[in-house]
Amino acid sequence: MNETNDTIESLIVSAYRLTRVATQSTGDQTSPAVWRTLSILTQDGPMRLGQLATASRVAQPTMTKIVQNLASDDWVLRIADVEDARSWLIDISPKGRQKLADWRVRVTQAAEPLFDDLTAGEWSTLRDAAAILQSRLVSQAVAA
Repeated sequence: MNETNDTIESLIVSAYRLTRVATQSTGDQTSPAVWRTLSILTQDGPMRLGQLATASRVAQPTMTKIVQNLASDDWVLRIADVEDARSWLIDISPKGRQKLADWRVRVTQAAEPLFDDLTAGEWSTLRDAAAILQSRLVSQAVAA
């Protein structure tokens, strides 16, 4: 591997580990697939069940169960697909948006102690890195 690949790998592994460590410290027992599914719907908008399963990296039967549970909690909505009367689109509900926002606040607060001793320069570097990552992911979503 080269330095570029090493850096990208480190970013991916570190971001995943940060999320996992922070989430574990909150004591939240909700499946990561639930938060991933709600995040996908927030970012990408309503989609069919199969598309959502693919985007969330779970099998369609698993996504069916996730959506059934989320719908029973009023975290997602089933919307008639105007392009195919036999299909439904899944969308995040206002309650689901609030639950996701609350979870993100808890995870962020849980991760804060890991960064307590950063210098102003290190914060600047992290802000720049976060902005670069966000711009890359937004441009990727637009291209998809």
